[in-house]
Amino acid sequence: MRFRIRKCPECGRYTLRNTCPVCGAETKVAHPPRFSPEDPYGVYRRKLKRELLGIGRK
Repeated sequence: MRFRIRKCPECGRYTLRNTCPVCGAETKVAHPPRFSPEDPYGVYRRKLKRELLGIGRK
C-alpha cells in the first residue's frame, strides 16, 4: 500500500480511486517505476523504444 495516489490520463486529476470521479476513466499510478542499475529487462525495453520511434543505433 505504498503508492496510493493515482492520476487520470484523460483529465489530469489526482485521486485515490481506480476510476476518475469526474470523467470515469481508468486511473494510473502517478509514480514512475523504481530504478535499478541491475535492470534485467532494460536492454529489451530500450530496444523496443528505439524500434517504435524509428531510431537506429549506429
